[in-house]
Amino acid sequence: MPEAAVVRAASLVLAHTPGLARHGSKPMRTLAGEAELTADFLAGLRNFDDAVGYPPHQAFLGACHPRELPSRPWVGAGWPGADRFAPFGELMPEEEFLGLMAVVDEFDLLTLTPEIAERAAKRLAGHPLAAHLDLGRISAATGDVAAAVDSGALPVHLAPDGLAGALRGAHAEDESLAAHVLLENLACKATGTLALLHLLHDHVLDPAAIGYTISCSEEAVGDRYQRGGGNMGKTIASVAGLSESSGADVKNFCAAPIPALVIAASLVVAAVVEQVVVVAGGSLPKLGMKFEGHLRHGLPVLEDVLGGAAILVTADDGVSPRIRLDAVGRHRVSSGGAGEQILYDLAVRPLEAIGARMVEIDDYATELHNPEITEPQGSGDVAARNYRTIAALAVRRKEIARDGMKPFVAERGMPGYAPTQGHIASAVCYLPHALNRLTTGPADRVLLLAKGSLFLGRMSQRSDGMSVLLERNGG
Repeated sequence: MPEAAVVRAASLVLAHTPGLARHGSKPMRTLAGEAELTADFLAGLRNFDDAVGYPPHQAFLGACHPRELPSRPWVGAGWPGADRFAPFGELMPEEEFLGLMAVVDEFDLLTLTPEIAERAAKRLAGHPLAAHLDLGRISAATGDVAAAVDSGALPVHLAPDGLAGALRGAHAEDESLAAHVLLENLACKATGTLALLHLLHDHVLDPAAIGYTISCSEEAVGDRYQRGGGNMGKTIASVAGLSESSGADVKNFCAAPIPALVIAASLVVAAVVEQVVVVAGGSLPKLGMKFEGHLRHGLPVLEDVLGGAAILVTADDGVSPRIRLDAVGRHRVSSGGAGEQILYDLAVRPLEAIGARMVEIDDYATELHNPEITEPQGSGDVAARNYRTIAALAVRRKEIARDGMKPFVAERGMPGYAPTQGHIASAVCYLPHALNRLTTGPADRVLLLAKGSLFLGRMSQRSDGMSVLLERNGG
């Protein structure tokens, strides 16, 4: 059996979806019946060029390391030479994304106007991934959108207010198959598929060599009898052409990608399968989540993108960063819910297990939410708060002096730069950067930390979290 598992490749994508932002959970509830607020919301939506040029998006997609971002404000700053295609993946425009949703729609839920279908198909035909897409499904999705909406289908817009399509529910009485839930699921499937196809294409991988696919997305796929039953993992594997893959979903709120990565590595080391993909699609309910704060502060609606990630885990190849399964941090039931104790479990205990010190970690990747999104609505700078706590733990362990906290954060932390797609922001967005720094760059060790809020399900008052150490091969 393999002695170790490695992360061989990773891809990240964004889809610019301002027209879908009104279907985010907060806008959907808040804008109903509020004509003036709706007008302000629509006027606050960004165009595609602004989204591409937004510096945090370029850091997300690999045009720069997060520590190389300019000083804030980032809104309006632009990024020289910004391109939709970047080292880690791409930022797909909304019209193409609607076409992609039609491509992955296997139940004819989505109807597009003839004009949108034609333009989406034409543009996707020139996409680098076109050979992997069944573009005929876009033409098959063409129909009378206005009639579908009149019959009760959910209208789907292009920003700011052009009717582009309609999505019907799959059952009149099953709320798990209501149109807005299926829209969430279809958007998640499309972003996860886009990330996985980039992983395969950009890294020249054999899809038939992948034996298992784990989804760590936040969607709830199911019906009234199995709400959230899944399986998004195998769903995405199927449409992406992973003919020999099975799959399953891992759920742990925002923390899910790290347990999924640990499970993937465990499957490889146990020789159950030789290659595992971890995939995450976007969370449509989180679009526009903090829009009121943005509008109050004269900002555009910044939560207008869906995120996606795909990671390939294989047996040790002698080159790629190793996943240290002997350095996995687990937030224990006995540890309680205090933030410092959670980070002690995730940032200290796994290092103690292998005799390492906190100052021997080059990068800590934690909840990397973009503060320009979170601060206007009163959520503060999540990443900075976590890094200060981690630095304080290093002080408590006498690894650094108190006046060394700021340099510790500057050298080993980074500004938050990810969209508030919770599971995407929680460490996994840093994986492609970590691979670069652990192979061709100066880093030897990177610790990925993710936290989850179990109390959101009203089943427990507890929090959760997991971390895992990546290490330079041979380090």
